[in-house]
Amino acid sequence: MDKIDSVITSLNHSITVNERKNIIITGVKKIENFDENEFLMITSMGNLTLKGEELEIIKLDTYQGNVSIKGKVDSLTYSEGDTKEKENGFLSKLFK
Repeated sequence: MDKIDSVITSLNHSITVNERKNIIITGVKKIENFDENEFLMITSMGNLTLKGEELEIIKLDTYQGNVSIKGKVDSLTYSEGDTKEKENGFLSKLFK
C-alpha cells in the first residue's frame, strides 16, 4: 500500500493539446465527473475543468494518472478547493 501512496503523491502534472482535438493529461488523481461537454478532475496541481464539445475518454491509466481525451477543447481552468463543496454551496444558496 505504501508504494501506491508514494506513486500517487509523486505524480508529475502536464497537459499536451494537439490541434484542440486530442489532449493528454498526466498527474490526474481522480476524475470527479465527466460528460461530452465537461470533465472535472483532481490533479496533483489542483482541480482542473476541461470544457469542450464531443469529449470522450480514449485511454485511462489510473495507476500512473494518465488520461487521453478526444474532442474539441474549448477551455482548461484550474481552481483550488473541493469541487463538491463549491457545487453544494452554490446549490444550497440557490434553494434557500
